[in-house]
Amino acid sequence: MDRILMEQLSKITKEEENILEGKKDINRSLYTKKEDWVIDCDNLLQKGKLIQVRPHTRFTHFPKHTHNYIEVIYMCKGHTTHIIDGNEVVLQEGDLLFLNQNAVQEILPAGYEDIAVNFIILPHFFDVAFSMMGEEENLLREFLIGCLRQDSSVPSYLYFHVADILPIQNLLENMIWTIWNDQQNKRSINQITMGLLFLQLLNHMDKVEYGQNPYEKNIVAHTLSYVEEHYKEGTLTELATLMNQDVYWLSREIKKLTGMTYKEILQTKRLNQAMYLLVHTKISVTDIIETIGYDNTSYFYRIFKKRFGKTPNAYREQIDLKNTLDER
Repeated sequence: MDRILMEQLSKITKEEENILEGKKDINRSLYTKKEDWVIDCDNLLQKGKLIQVRPHTRFTHFPKHTHNYIEVIYMCKGHTTHIIDGNEVVLQEGDLLFLNQNAVQEILPAGYEDIAVNFIILPHFFDVAFSMMGEEENLLREFLIGCLRQDSSVPSYLYFHVADILPIQNLLENMIWTIWNDQQNKRSINQITMGLLFLQLLNHMDKVEYGQNPYEKNIVAHTLSYVEEHYKEGTLTELATLMNQDVYWLSREIKKLTGMTYKEILQTKRLNQAMYLLVHTKISVTDIIETIGYDNTSYFYRIFKKRFGKTPNAYREQIDLKNTLDER
């Protein structure tokens, strides 16, 4: 992240000064005027604004609370520990967390070097982003629609491990910078940027964790474990048989719970395994294709290039060149 922006986000706030001086409890009046612990957007957003950012308050325990808006948390530096509906979520640098309004959140004390940014977002802000996503059903879209409807059946959170995805990191920094520096046309800029962020996140739904009930967790765990062990020859039909489920029902549940079809999960695993073999072995591309379970060479080349931007041979040559330069 930009050095100057990081310095600004790291500054001790007046609230944090009070905490360091001995006022250990959160000042509720800064967040809500209500008796229950529902953080109120009216306390955090200027009138007429649809989105705002504020650094996460450090040095103290933030008690259990909910929000009457959609909160997105980006971990700029360090880490923070969140308890969300009883699930411990540790955000590391570069991670991204979406919370729905029904999620009960508790946050453990953060240190000076733990810099997180909270996005306070009203529903209308997402209009442009939704139009950019299209109508295709996916976990992110269904989560956001559920948030807007305040549907308690959607997951309480989406947790994206995207620190190594440069376009996502750049989009988040751009959005924070634009809001923080109060740029002209910032609403339009940030609504479009949010749409681009959603499109990028849809390319990396294999990097998401989310709040689920135990039964849903069991379905996802069995599916991912099966694909991990049987990616070469495994089939959805065999998985359904092993789980004693109807294959069509299981197919719909996998799509609903992971945002990907069984075929997409399998393809992701196979391509990642192919990439690993290209980098760490001298196995020929032809043998790699057979090893991971494909028998159509042209199809493999096409999906590999779509995923990684290069043919398998070009990808291996790039890695070999990098290793050679590193050794000099």
